[in-house]
Amino acid sequence: MRFVQITIPRGKREAVLGVLDDEGIDYVLTDETSNREFTAVVTFPLPTNALEPVLEELRAVGIDEDGHTVIMDANTVISREFDELEERYAEEEDEERIAREELTSKAESLAPSVSTYTLMTVISAVIATAGLLLNSPAVVVGSMVIAPLIGPAMTANVGTVVDDHDLFVRGVKLQAFGLVLAIASATVFALVVRYGNVVPPLADVTTVDQIRERVAPDFLSLVVALGAGAAGVLSLTSGVSTALVGVMIAVALIPPAATVGIGIAWGQPLVSLGSGVLVLVNILSINLAVLVGLWYQGYRPEHWFREGNARSATIKRIGVLLAAIIVLSGFLGGVTLDSFQRATTESQIQTQIRDSVDPPLRVLDVEVEQTNTVIFQQPRRVVVTVGIPPDTDPPGLAGRIDTIADSAAGVDVETEVRYTVVEHA
Repeated sequence: MRFVQITIPRGKREAVLGVLDDEGIDYVLTDETSNREFTAVVTFPLPTNALEPVLEELRAVGIDEDGHTVIMDANTVISREFDELEERYAEEEDEERIAREELTSKAESLAPSVSTYTLMTVISAVIATAGLLLNSPAVVVGSMVIAPLIGPAMTANVGTVVDDHDLFVRGVKLQAFGLVLAIASATVFALVVRYGNVVPPLADVTTVDQIRERVAPDFLSLVVALGAGAAGVLSLTSGVSTALVGVMIAVALIPPAATVGIGIAWGQPLVSLGSGVLVLVNILSINLAVLVGLWYQGYRPEHWFREGNARSATIKRIGVLLAAIIVLSGFLGGVTLDSFQRATTESQIQTQIRDSVDPPLRVLDVEVEQTNTVIFQQPRRVVVTVGIPPDTDPPGLAGRIDTIADSAAGVDVETEVRYTVVEHA
C-alpha cells in the first residue's frame, strides 16, 4: 500500500478532487497558507497497483512537476472505501506491480555513487579471485553477496523504457566500468598471489575445479543469465528486496570476470578467452531479460508523445543485444557440441572395450584421458584395468584394445592395459 501527498496548484482543486471522488478514494484536504502558487495539499492511501493509473488521471487534470508528489509506504489502512478500492484494482491490475515513478526512483537508488561502486567492485573481485584459487565455493559465494552489479543493469534498462537518456547512459557506463574494474582488480591480485608465492606453484589453473567451471561455458550459462535478469525485473517491479537477486546476477558476472584476470596473470589466454566470452554473454543476456521484462509489464514514459521514442530505442537495443548474443552463442554452441561429442565418444570407448573382453576376464575400469587443452578436447590416452582369475597369466589384450579404442575415438590414442588378480569366494 502507498500513502500519497500532493500539492494542488491554483485553479485545479475541483478537478483534482473530482478525480479522487470518481475513483472512490478516501482523502484529506488541507489548505495551503504559504502564499505560493498552491492552494491545498491532499493526502490519501492507495493500493500499490492503483498508484500509477490514479497518478495518470491526476496528471491529466493539471498535477505536474511544478509542485511535489510524495509517495510513502503504508503498513495498514483501516477504511471501508479503501477496501472497496483495493478489491476493484485487484481485479484490474497486477497487485504487486509498482508505479512508473517508484520504478524510476528505485532504479536511481540502485545505482550507487562512483566511489562506493568502485570500492565494492574491487573488494568483491579480489575475494572472488581468492576463492577461485583456494577452490572454495563458500568464499566465491561470499564475493557475490557484496557485488553491486544489479543496480547498473536495472538503471540502464529502466532508462530505456521510460525514455530517460541520462539514466540509461549512467547504467551503461557503470556496467562497463564495473566489469573492466573487476577484471583489472582480479588480474593485479592474481599476479601478486602468483609471484608472491602466496599459494603453492600452480602450472595449470584449470586443474582447480572452481576455475575450470568458468572456462568452457555452454548454453546452460545463457539460461542462468536470462533467469537472473528475469528475476531482477520481478524483484524491481514488485517492490521487494533486490538483495538476493543481486547475488544471482553477481553469480553470472563476478566469478567469470575474476577467472579472466587469473588467466591473464597465469599467461593462459584460452582461460581468459573462455571466461571472457561467458562474462559478455551473461551481461548481455541479463540486460536483454531486464529490458524485455520491463517493456512487457507495460512501463512507458511519463508523457505519451515520448512513448514513440522509447519504443524505438527499446526495439533497437533489443535487436543489438540479440545480435551480440547470437554471435557469442556460436562459441557456446561449439563448447556444448564438443562436450556432447566428448561424452559420447568416451561412452563408446568404454562400452566397446567392455564388450570385447570375455569371461573369465572382466573389465574393472576404463579411464579416458583428454588432451590438455582448456576447451575443445579429444581423447589422448585410455587406461584399462582388467581383472583376471588367480594363477592366470596376463592374456595380452593391449593390441586388440588399442585398435578398438582408436576406432571408437576416431584418432590414434595411447592405450595402457593393467591387470589385477580378482578372486571370488
